[in-house]
Amino acid sequence: MEFKDYYQILGVERQADQKTVSKTFRRLARESHPDVNKKTGAEDRFKEINEAYQVLGDPQKRAKYDQIYDAYKSGRVPWQDLFGRAAGAPGGYGGPGGVTFEVGNLEDLEQIFGRGGGGFSDFFQQLFGGMGGFGGMGGFGRTATRTRERPRLESTVEVTLEDAFHGARRQIHVPELGRTFDVEIPKGVRSGQTIRLAGAVEGQDLFLRVQVAPHRYFERADDDLTIEVPITFEEAALGGQIEVPTPDGKITMTVPSGTQTGRRFRLKGLGMPHARGEGRGDLYVRVTVVTPTALTPQEREAFEELRRAQRSNPRQGLWS
Repeated sequence: MEFKDYYQILGVERQADQKTVSKTFRRLARESHPDVNKKTGAEDRFKEINEAYQVLGDPQKRAKYDQIYDAYKSGRVPWQDLFGRAAGAPGGYGGPGGVTFEVGNLEDLEQIFGRGGGGFSDFFQQLFGGMGGFGGMGGFGRTATRTRERPRLESTVEVTLEDAFHGARRQIHVPELGRTFDVEIPKGVRSGQTIRLAGAVEGQDLFLRVQVAPHRYFERADDDLTIEVPITFEEAALGGQIEVPTPDGKITMTVPSGTQTGRRFRLKGLGMPHARGEGRGDLYVRVTVVTPTALTPQEREAFEELRRAQRSNPRQGLWS
């Protein structure tokens, strides 16, 4: 049976403290997580470093592993012999009852390693799996004693519409954990969607549920945006060119003559980017005709002249 040098696997010194071990594991887990790294061998590497952290990340299991590790390094005692003496023998390393294997999230680990313990090495199983080693656990799987169940780590993060439109990298503080994370905000992300930070918290995934903050001008529905734009009485009656804000700058739009308040104009492809695939949603411009107030004498005279010339009656025939 091959000896597993968990210190070498994680790339840490024998004297490394728990903080260094945890920090190194988080970095390696992010790099080799199967959902992130699609290279050949990445999944095996992820299993290997996770197994190493199951031992070195637990002070009790690490202390027992170190006894065999030191024997292996010194060469004075065949390290394999320690397995036979560890199964609860007087003075042995296991002691009565052995060591309970504490898993953080059994369901998540089973998805990666498979059920029944097939993902852990023979060395690990011998050491902690109840087969003559320190364990008494009976192997990894549903029969394992669950002494610590870690719930799914979730938090809510609020992002601006601009960040959701352009995409951004932000330092996001998670108050529940008292920590700040470097987060990549993808283009087109919507409220209710989650951003997954693989292995971000002691090797466990962190899920950030996105809430896009309300915008001062734009209303969002899926990937479409709506903006309300005021126009003057003259622009509505005579038509003309108006400036309209969009998420990536102002454009000029033509308002036809006779435009009524509440009319919507569709500007195709000027909305939010699609999170999956190419293209963008649409931008809808809803116009509101603004009635002038506090008229100057000249403006009043012009409107009086317009009223005298006006022939149509918008109420004609409504109540007849």
